[in-house]
Amino acid sequence: MPTPIGMPKLGITMEEGTVIEWPHSIGDRVEKGEVVLIIESEKAEVEIEASASGFVRHYYAEPGDTLPCGALLGAITNTEDEDFDPAAFEATQVVEEPKLARTTSAAPRAAVRPAAPARRTGATPATPAARVRARSLDVDIGRVAGTGPGGRITREDVDAYAEARERLVAVADEVSLDVPQEGSGDPVLLLPGLGTDASAFAQQIPVLAEAHRVFAVNPRGVAGSDAPEEDAYTVPQAAADAAALIGSPAHVIGASLGAAVALELALEKPSLVRSLTLVTPFVTADARLEAVSDSWCRLAEEVSPEALARSLLPWFFSTGFLADGARRERVVRGLTTTVARVPATTLRRAVAGLHAWSGSREGDLGRVSVPTLVVAAGGDLLTPDAPRMAEAIPGASCVVVPDAGHGVTIESAEQLNRAVLAHLQTAP
Repeated sequence: MPTPIGMPKLGITMEEGTVIEWPHSIGDRVEKGEVVLIIESEKAEVEIEASASGFVRHYYAEPGDTLPCGALLGAITNTEDEDFDPAAFEATQVVEEPKLARTTSAAPRAAVRPAAPARRTGATPATPAARVRARSLDVDIGRVAGTGPGGRITREDVDAYAEARERLVAVADEVSLDVPQEGSGDPVLLLPGLGTDASAFAQQIPVLAEAHRVFAVNPRGVAGSDAPEEDAYTVPQAAADAAALIGSPAHVIGASLGAAVALELALEKPSLVRSLTLVTPFVTADARLEAVSDSWCRLAEEVSPEALARSLLPWFFSTGFLADGARRERVVRGLTTTVARVPATTLRRAVAGLHAWSGSREGDLGRVSVPTLVVAAGGDLLTPDAPRMAEAIPGASCVVVPDAGHGVTIESAEQLNRAVLAHLQTAP
């Protein structure tokens, strides 16, 4: 029986991957554990190992092709000349989401394949079958991300969205959040920043999940989470949502606006916070952060996700990071996916919440009573006062990543991971 080579699921936020390279030619002998495929997934290029020894007989995908997790990509046979019918073998394979796979990672680089462009104006492009399926499942088709040509929504997209809805976690009356989970052990709660989703922590999740149960939150209105009709998605409400999710003491890690939520949670519900990690945090938004946030809202309404992603690059990453053209383009693909998961209405509500919270906790930093780590970026243009916050929080430690930009979870993932793991190990 031939052995399939499938698109693995490498992380809880991964939905698809892009074939980058087949290191072997058809007919080559490969050994079990040998690298047989290189893909680009969420914020990394990853080497995939052969699950069996044999001969490469067929490839079903070419470099540059993007396919969902579980899709058939290639086939290995035991011998070089055994009977093999590529079409017949493909017909026996069912495309399904596999369990999380462990692989040999190439050097981490920020990368993710873009999802279909967000539909910001006009009618939602969808196949007739998708519309029929959406009605039968009572799905709002405007919330479904399309993977067909030009972002067109397919029946499969509707089914995937409906399946994701079944995994939502209720946090309030008629409000449920999309909270991907991975690993086992003491809980770790990840809170992403403004205009981002759980994939912002793609390079932290597998590291943390080796010894912890990781809960990666998609806030209200983001990805598959509910989007209640409210004037603002406030920081205190987001903290209350987080408290409802964990229910017991957890290590809480927040980035940027997510750090504001984490800080609010630590002040209001300290018994639920075993340790606190604030990544590029702020307590009062300065004029630059307010201006960038407001401009972000305007652009989200007027331009494509890719154009929005490119406009955000200089604010998120350092000059040195952006000087690597290939890496910069991978980041563009990643941000394109991310911003497409955050509708303009959600972004505007989140920014309203940011403005309302800004400055409200300046006098309360001295009341933080949980072990705290502040991670600052030396080249951060948006939240440069992070070290000052560390000084104001009793007993807090501060790690400054030299020259890095605001997007430190991507730009300096390894340094951040080391700092966070060391902090979690010292927490009581």
